[in-house]
Amino acid sequence: METRELRYFVAVAEELHFGRAALRLGIAQPPLSRAIQQLERRLGAALLERTSRAVTLTAAGAVLLAEGRAALDAVDAAERRTRRAAGAVTGRPGLVLATKASASGDLLARLLDAYAGGPDAVEVEVVLCGPAESGRLLREGRADAALLLRPFDPTDGLHTEELATEGQVALLPAGHPLAARPHLRMADLTGLPGLPLPRWPGPDGGYPPGPGPEVRDHAQLLQLVALGRACAVSPESARTHLRGDLAAVPVLDAPEVTTVIAWPPHSRSRALADLVRTATRLSG
Repeated sequence: METRELRYFVAVAEELHFGRAALRLGIAQPPLSRAIQQLERRLGAALLERTSRAVTLTAAGAVLLAEGRAALDAVDAAERRTRRAAGAVTGRPGLVLATKASASGDLLARLLDAYAGGPDAVEVEVVLCGPAESGRLLREGRADAALLLRPFDPTDGLHTEELATEGQVALLPAGHPLAARPHLRMADLTGLPGLPLPRWPGPDGGYPPGPGPEVRDHAQLLQLVALGRACAVSPESARTHLRGDLAAVPVLDAPEVTTVIAWPPHSRSRALADLVRTATRLSG
């Protein structure tokens, strides 16, 4: 199969309408229909059920849609990584490091300072992400490396090195009665009147789901906690630069969180290798 054919099929499968798919692709409808028919003949399988009223996917078409999306994502990621590698030669930013805004700021600062002091260091662009975004940027080729948090962030298919392991704390308004306790358990936070756990967007937001307001970034979360509209469970390093109107109390039975540096297994970037070595040296 050609990349062009996959793009054509994915457009039709997502739109379930040849006219809209043709408009989306910027081509006429007749050649799009012929391309799909040719693809079906070569595969020996019907991918779409066509009637005068609707277009639907067959079982084979549903499989090709999932596989086609993955293949096209891989092609796009390869192109972005290649362009970034070429950019390093011409002097543009050499590395992109994705990390959650809630990740340890001290760890990140020490890593960047130590790496910048090396003889072959290149510029590192840091992208602060919301839940699940760091890994997505890495897999899409929009980042060269990422700081991920286990067990929240999936690392399947990536190379990783562990950097630090820590417990978790409950973030509460400073004046809340629970803020005076030496420690808490998860059960203390479940169904807490007036302070529900937040909801993170997407299926892998990475945190215990709650009935509270939807939260899209760390700054929004801290503001809601300070206003007494939510509570949260975060890595212990969150207490380092905690605002005065917030309190952090250790949660004894919350799972430990391990920060890892992750990168694609096929990377051959010397600058990335230097960054990973610097990170592992700091963790030791």
